[in-house]
Amino acid sequence: MPPNRTDAPLVAVVGPTGVGKSDRAVALAQVWIGEIVSADSRALYRGMDIGTAKPSPADRRRVPHHLIDVADPREPWSLAQYRAAALEAMGGIHERGHLPFLVGGTGQYITALIEGWRPPARPAGDARRLELEAEAGRDGAQALHRRLAQIDPVSADRVDPRNVRRVVRLIEIAETEGRPASEVRRAEPPPYRIFRLGLTLPRPELYARLDRRLEEMLEAGFVEEVGRLLEQGLTSKDPVMSAIGYRHVAEHLEGKIPLDEALQRIRRANRTLVRHQANWFKADDPRITWFEAREGVEERASGAIAAWLGE
Repeated sequence: MPPNRTDAPLVAVVGPTGVGKSDRAVALAQVWIGEIVSADSRALYRGMDIGTAKPSPADRRRVPHHLIDVADPREPWSLAQYRAAALEAMGGIHERGHLPFLVGGTGQYITALIEGWRPPARPAGDARRLELEAEAGRDGAQALHRRLAQIDPVSADRVDPRNVRRVVRLIEIAETEGRPASEVRRAEPPPYRIFRLGLTLPRPELYARLDRRLEEMLEAGFVEEVGRLLEQGLTSKDPVMSAIGYRHVAEHLEGKIPLDEALQRIRRANRTLVRHQANWFKADDPRITWFEAREGVEERASGAIAAWLGE
């Protein structure tokens, strides 16, 4: 369980996908005798390795990692499940006298922890969810996202319109609670003293890195990895397959689109994700200490952590 005091330190490493958060966090955790808690919504699942760019086995031997390969992709976790497991993991790290590093690009997961969200209960019953999903299938995901924007513009700005499952959930909450999900989330101060460490790069450079990473994933067997998930009974419509790359490659393997088109959609989706992540972690947020992710950044970031810890 998490500590009851408010001075227990936590370093949250944030920034866009592909910027190098995982590698830099491993280097910093080695310096500070730390352990890493993943905040990647798909790294939770076994068998989703290449497309999530999970830390290598070597990095996981160098530094303990938590909340990686802990779930079956056929049994998706909720935000509430993730939050409870992450708090438990960080409590254990503190009990061992180590420094937890919360690392990942899933803005909702990180924000839920560092801002003390209490995720609202899931509405009972499936009827409304099925109705909204059918509406998205009939009128398109963008139309459903516009409906969300009318009732909860704050949440709409933060969610990818193509993430139909998440858009449906936000509409459900607003309709059930009678107010937007962005207002419903109950917050309580997290039991930590938090250092927000941001890593960034100029957009064109970041996009080029993501394109190279996609090529490396293909060479590493990403298409075959998605094929194995389909063999387990998953389809492109399953919640965990909404992750960038997995849905697109699954649609290719299901015969819906050619591989070239799938890859082009992945590139566009990566760029959209970077823009949405900028809404979660804003460049002008005074709570975040930003560094360009270039050579020597670990030393500069470590110095900032030392100053924050008072060492």
